[in-house]
Amino acid sequence: MQLAGARNINLEGFPGKNTKSELDESCMEKILIVEDDQSLYKALTLAFEAEGYSVEFAGDGEKGLQAFRNSRPALVVLDLKLPKVHGRELCRMIRAEAPNLPIIVLSASADEVDKVLMLEMGADDYVTKPFSPRELLARVRSVSRRVRGPKPVDQYAFDDVAVDFSKMELTKGGVPIALTPQEFKILRYFVRNPERVISRDELLNQVWGYDCYPSTRTVDNHMMKLRQKLEKEPMNPVHFKTVHGVGYKFVP
Repeated sequence: MQLAGARNINLEGFPGKNTKSELDESCMEKILIVEDDQSLYKALTLAFEAEGYSVEFAGDGEKGLQAFRNSRPALVVLDLKLPKVHGRELCRMIRAEAPNLPIIVLSASADEVDKVLMLEMGADDYVTKPFSPRELLARVRSVSRRVRGPKPVDQYAFDDVAVDFSKMELTKGGVPIALTPQEFKILRYFVRNPERVISRDELLNQVWGYDCYPSTRTVDNHMMKLRQKLEKEPMNPVHFKTVHGVGYKFVP
């Protein structure tokens, strides 16, 4: 069942609405879906509630921001072309207020530039329309696992670098250094996996959330920028080492 709009949606195979009543809503994770196409609501509600989630919908960017601030959901699914507040701007505002909240973007655009831009802005995954509820559920589970991962490290220090991941703040030698949301994600993944060789494909899958990303050069470009910002000698790194033919290793 593919959802592009919902004019010809086959709901076969999904449980009835009584599923929700059998669950304790106080224990259910809430998913906020900001989507102006209300014809999608029924199929997505059935799919998510059958898996033990509660679902809240918002029909435009302004209502989506209000719902996010009122309920603090476990994850946000966000359409890009929204009335009132564009999805790109809403993603930026949510990420600024909740740096660790998982965000999955929905878009009819399969353009590579759009995908890269949203991931750089802090989105955790990008789903192209048309999509199936089962695919979106799988993406939600995958992103949730990545975000939860090992016990989060909020504060960390190595050499003269100190980072607070919860505040998305970093200093080097006491001087604030600006990192992009994606650079914070990469650094956090390395901090969780010190001394381990990590392949470019693993970084793409676990940090970008993509099984098929345009090029592993994306990883190399981000690593170059991290070295320029955090290494004393970027051309002779001691913390972010290249393992030729494989990937990278973080040495605190």
